[in-house]
Amino acid sequence: MSNDKTAPAGAYPLAKPHPLADCPLHAAFSAVGGKWKLTILYWLARESHHFSGLLRRVAPISHKVLTEQLRELEADELIERLQTGPAPAPVHYRLSDYGRTVLPLMENARIWGLAHLQRAGGADRASSTSALGCAEMLAIGAHEAG
Repeated sequence: MSNDKTAPAGAYPLAKPHPLADCPLHAAFSAVGGKWKLTILYWLARESHHFSGLLRRVAPISHKVLTEQLRELEADELIERLQTGPAPAPVHYRLSDYGRTVLPLMENARIWGLAHLQRAGGADRASSTSALGCAEMLAIGAHEAG
C-alpha cells in the first residue's frame, strides 16, 4: 500500500469564494450576528465577567455554545480573555478597545428592538424585564475612545 497522498493537479476543484466576502454587511453579521453574540457583548460592555457569570447572565445558553461564541468573539478581537492565574483560576472576559466600536451598533439595535417589541406586542411586553435583562441603555460615551 502506497503512502503517496499527492493528488494529480486539477483533481479537485478549488473552493469558490463566498459571494458576499467583500460585503460590509456580511462582515458585520459574521462578527456579531447570531442568537447570542450581541447579548454577550451587551453584558461585557457593562463590566467584565468570568465564564460562569456570563453563563448565568446569558441564560439559557449552554456551556458549549457560550464557549464557542466566546472563542469566535475573541478570534474577531472583539473581546479579550484574561487569565487570573494558573489553571484552574477563573478566566475573565472583557470588551477589547476594538469591541467598544460595536457599542453604537448594539445600542441602535437595542432601541430598534424595543420599538419592535412595542409594535409587535404592546407596551407591556416591551417594558417587562426578561431573564436577559438587556433593556437598559448602554453608556456608549463612557466607552468611546476620545
